[in-house]
Amino acid sequence: MNYDSMSDAELKQYFLKHRGDQAAFQAYLDRVNKRPRRIIARPDDPDFDEKVQAAIRQKLEVRRNQSLSDSDFDRT
Repeated sequence: MNYDSMSDAELKQYFLKHRGDQAAFQAYLDRVNKRPRRIIARPDDPDFDEKVQAAIRQKLEVRRNQSLSDSDFDRT
């Protein structure tokens, strides 16, 4: 199986359907671990809670929009 030719979403779906495929799981973990990590706030930041909550809301909004666009795609 050529995991490099798969998109992140395809690889994730593949390993979720083939949970015994350790190579697929490792390929996905390697890919995820190569992504840059964005620091939202440091623990001593006075606005820590506000920044974390804003980041969570933003992530939920992105997922909600993706879900809506996926359902729009299914209707066509």
